[in-house]
Amino acid sequence: MGSATAAARTYLAFHHNSKLYKLQTAVSVIRPFSALEEGNRTLFKQGTDDDFAVVTKETIFHPQGGGQPSDEGTMASSSSLFRVSMVRMDAVHDGQVLHFGRFDDGPLKFQDGDSVEQAINVDKRLLFSRLHTAGHVLGSAVRHLLEKEVQGFDELKASHFPDSASCEFKGLIDGKWKDPIQKRLDEFIARAMPVEIDFWDEDDFRQNGLERLIPDRNLAPPGEKFRVVRIVGAEVYPCGGTHVDTTDLCGETKVKKISRSKGISRVSYTVTP
Repeated sequence: MGSATAAARTYLAFHHNSKLYKLQTAVSVIRPFSALEEGNRTLFKQGTDDDFAVVTKETIFHPQGGGQPSDEGTMASSSSLFRVSMVRMDAVHDGQVLHFGRFDDGPLKFQDGDSVEQAINVDKRLLFSRLHTAGHVLGSAVRHLLEKEVQGFDELKASHFPDSASCEFKGLIDGKWKDPIQKRLDEFIARAMPVEIDFWDEDDFRQNGLERLIPDRNLAPPGEKFRVVRIVGAEVYPCGGTHVDTTDLCGETKVKKISRSKGISRVSYTVTP
């Protein structure tokens, strides 16, 4: 078992190609769950002595974050199969991705440096991608409609989990806006607007008049640009998540309800399974 501190940052292959559903890579570090630092054990609350955390040189697995659930899937060597049930960014070692899970029964486990094939659950990835893009489209629809109608309006955080998808906004959005939001959302989805991934530095945000969106410098690897998703004809968002190629691929997206509390409005939504 190697030292996690010796491993370099994990290359996030899904940031550059979210349709990479299989990838041959190498194990950097493998550690029993019980040997993890407390900060990393708390990331995987259901972890037991049967579980491990595997770090690889590259990954196609999206770690939970940015409102998006983590991918699930497998990693296979010539002699072992590891079932990945949760993926998180390492809380202790900067830039490393922890793949949590357990091996199929048998004495053989990965060794540091082993070649493995990663494979993600494609159906879940596509659902998460549709939900994530739909959340951005909903945010765009609400901004276009209400930026000048709601006092103190701003977009806040979002959740793109299947059972709790919602977008939060600063300001009070009255229930009368539910149907107009749905109409604008339907229009944006029907337009099949391209969803493009790009990489920007601070100057790119300023040149596009989007200074308000400049992320914290710590959110990008040292010396690298910020990843952004551009919904052509609508909005640009700093985003590390996975997406569909055009807005129509979100499928039917429904505004469930608008709730308000302490100056914050939450617009919840669903996509058809």
